[in-house]
Amino acid sequence: MRNASNNGLKLEILLSTMNRTSLDFLTHLFPEHNYLDFNILIINQTEEHNLLRSNYENIRVINAFEKGLAKSRNLAIKNATGDICLLADDDVKYKKQFSDCIIKSFTTYPEADIITFKMQDFDGNDFKIYSDKKQHDLETIKNVNSVVIGFNRKQIINSNLYFDEAFGLGSDFQTADEYIFLREALQKNLTLIFEPQPILSHPKFSSGQDNGNDKLIFARAALYYKYSGILGYLKLIKHLYLLNKQGYIKSSQLLSKFKIGLKGISHYKRLNKQNTHD
Repeated sequence: MRNASNNGLKLEILLSTMNRTSLDFLTHLFPEHNYLDFNILIINQTEEHNLLRSNYENIRVINAFEKGLAKSRNLAIKNATGDICLLADDDVKYKKQFSDCIIKSFTTYPEADIITFKMQDFDGNDFKIYSDKKQHDLETIKNVNSVVIGFNRKQIINSNLYFDEAFGLGSDFQTADEYIFLREALQKNLTLIFEPQPILSHPKFSSGQDNGNDKLIFARAALYYKYSGILGYLKLIKHLYLLNKQGYIKSSQLLSKFKIGLKGISHYKRLNKQNTHD
C-alpha cells in the first residue's frame, strides 16, 4: 500500500457505487495507479443476490440494500477508519499525485476540518470557474462537487455532521446534497478550506448541469424553502427568471415550471412535518 498512508495520516476513499459484483471497475478510477495501493471503503447499493466481495484487507465492502446517494455517503462516514477521508463516485479518474496532494493539504492546514479541491474534465479543463478565496463561505460552497470533498474523520464524527438523506441522487430531492452538507459544516463553525489543485477528472456532463430539468427545479425549490422559508417562493421565481434568461427553459414553460417548484416546496413541507412528528 505505497500510497495509502503518508506523513502519518491514513487516507481512505469512501466510494459510492451500485450493483457491483467485481472489483474490476476500480481499474478505471486509477489509470495512473494500482488500486490495491489505497485504502478504500466501498458502499455497494445492491440486491441480496448481487453482492460484491473483497479479499483485500485495505479494500472493505459494505453491501447496502437501500437506495440514495446521501444514505450511501452517511453509511460510509459511519464506517470509515481513515484519518482523512475523500468522498468518491465510480465515474471519476484520479490524477497521479492526488493522494499526496490531499495529505499534504491536511498537513499544511492542520486546523482544517474539510478541504475541497478542483476537478477537471477529461480534456484537462477545470470543471467550473473556481473562486480565489482560500476559506469557504456560503457563496463558495455552491461551487463544490462532492467527489472533491476531503475531511478529517474524527472532526466530522465529533460534530455529528452527516448528509441530509432527503436530498441527492436517488432521494426525494435529487440535488444539493453536498451544498447542504457543507452549509451545515459552516453552521457548526467547522473550518472549510479550498485547495486549488485538481485531484481528479470527471465526465463533462454532470446531473447538476441540466438546470431546466423538472426534478432539479422540484428539488431546488425545496432547498430554497429549507433555508429561506416563505422567501423561498421569491427565490424560486428569481431562479426561473434566470433559467429563462440563460436559455435553460422557454418563456412558455415558466408557469408549468413554477407549478413544479410549488410541488417541491409542498413535498418538503410534508416531509418536514412528518419528521417533526416522528
